[in-house]
Amino acid sequence: MKKLLAEFLGTFGLVFAGTGAIIINEVSGGAIGHAGIALTFGLAVMAMIHTFGDVSGAHLNPAVTLAFVTARRFPIRELPGYVVAQVAGALAASGLLFTLFGNVASLGTTMPRAGWGQSFVLEVALTLLLMLTILSVSERAKEKGITAGMAIGGLIALEAMLAGPVSGASMNPARSLGPALVSGNLAHLWLYLVAPVTGALIAVPICIAVREPGCCGGKCAARN
Repeated sequence: MKKLLAEFLGTFGLVFAGTGAIIINEVSGGAIGHAGIALTFGLAVMAMIHTFGDVSGAHLNPAVTLAFVTARRFPIRELPGYVVAQVAGALAASGLLFTLFGNVASLGTTMPRAGWGQSFVLEVALTLLLMLTILSVSERAKEKGITAGMAIGGLIALEAMLAGPVSGASMNPARSLGPALVSGNLAHLWLYLVAPVTGALIAVPICIAVREPGCCGGKCAARN
């Protein structure tokens, strides 16, 4: 239960801060800006990793948890509980933001700028790079330490800066699901459920191919 509570709180913190930045940017006439929103997402992830990484691993993302299971770093029996906790955290964050601000900017719902194909490929590629980084700086299925927090949070900020205006740079089914359900804006939601999972799963065999044997199973994780 401590792990599930940590995943709930960590995902709540990520979605509350990240999508909250989008909403406040809207109501303040652009005071935060695109770069500020991207940095908010990255800093929120970094903070949650340092806060909960040694408890639950601070996955904060169903695609990450599923990829850890695929890499045999995480027991499949714990997968459903983690996913439920992550989605619940995202829904709670979006619910609180709705209470505070109303349905502003669809609560930060991720939407493709143009056709879905462009954003689908972007989300796959972004999540692939994210998962490769996570596999490289985590030990087993836990992300903890200065190296993990800075590397993962920094990459998320970079990818949000790069692709946010085009695809929304979700990389996280829970982050997209919470605002979409609470705001009622379900258009293209499938894209942000399927693409991040696809990218995270592709990262596992790539990690195995480029690193020494056993590493992506967690036996030679980076020293944090």
